[in-house]
Amino acid sequence: MERKLFSPITFGHVTLKNRIVMAPMCMYSSEPEDGTVQPFHLTHYESRAAGQVGLVMLEATAVQPEGRISTKDLGIWHNDHIEGLQQLTDRIHAHGAKSSIQLAHAGRKAALPNDIFAPSALAFDENYQTPITLSETAIKETIEAFQLAAKRAKQAGFDIIEIHAAHGYLINQFLSPLTNKRDDQYGGNRENRYRILSEIIDAIKLEWTGPLFVRISADEYDQNGNTLDDFIYFSNEMKKQSISLIDCSTGGVIPATIKPYPGYQVPKAEVIKNQVAIPTGAVGLITTGIQAEEILQNERADLIFLARALLRNPYWAKTAADELNTTLEAPKQYSRGW
Repeated sequence: MERKLFSPITFGHVTLKNRIVMAPMCMYSSEPEDGTVQPFHLTHYESRAAGQVGLVMLEATAVQPEGRISTKDLGIWHNDHIEGLQQLTDRIHAHGAKSSIQLAHAGRKAALPNDIFAPSALAFDENYQTPITLSETAIKETIEAFQLAAKRAKQAGFDIIEIHAAHGYLINQFLSPLTNKRDDQYGGNRENRYRILSEIIDAIKLEWTGPLFVRISADEYDQNGNTLDDFIYFSNEMKKQSISLIDCSTGGVIPATIKPYPGYQVPKAEVIKNQVAIPTGAVGLITTGIQAEEILQNERADLIFLARALLRNPYWAKTAADELNTTLEAPKQYSRGW
């Protein structure tokens, strides 16, 4: 039987050599607090490419300085960021992997010393400051910031862009009735709540012709939040806008108790893949090659996003290949130990 985990997959003009993706994970390591790539980032991301991950996706990278989760986030709000990001893509490509960047804005979950902004003036919890409600003018500026970030991502040589619309950050805050209490064209019914994401997608496409992924939180863990029907609606709208893949995570919109277990988010990817007929990515406590292969063979998702497993083992792909009794070509420098 073909090991699907190690089979190629194509999105537009980009072919990944396997289905293993390094999920975006914040490293909070831009020590100068100016959003620039540091030596740590070069080592961190290149090592996973050398470990034969098919797609290396950078952490949430801020499109505006006020959209950082912390002062040490990576940034793409200025042309000065392009050089460091280009070094990263060059190093990733040198190992046969493709590169991706997650464009993000933290909204009310920004832990910064300055003012923060959100769809509505609701603090995430008592540990966060109350955000300023974004005016429609500021919304347009934010959409333009995503567009300019996409232009810089293209100049830096990335193969795929992912829009971060999950985990309770700005776009997710607009999508959710729990956090969006607006009464203008960006609030109220789900069509209006989707509007900012729709406009961000359209704006990015003015600069970007490559594959475009979107990460969503497909469960808000609150009965007053978005329902499965809402997520199917959002996913269908994204499909109409030619999104290449929906990366299905959950949670983060409001403080909530979650009891995770292996593969606990996979059913969300499976439902959206089958009901919307769009490629999906599965993420969340996927730790073994056998588990990943089951997800793919049963057509529950198209890509496997790994986070903590790749923090523990940059060479997870080799471990998975051994579990699945299949061969994985070694980087020539490591062939004696492979």
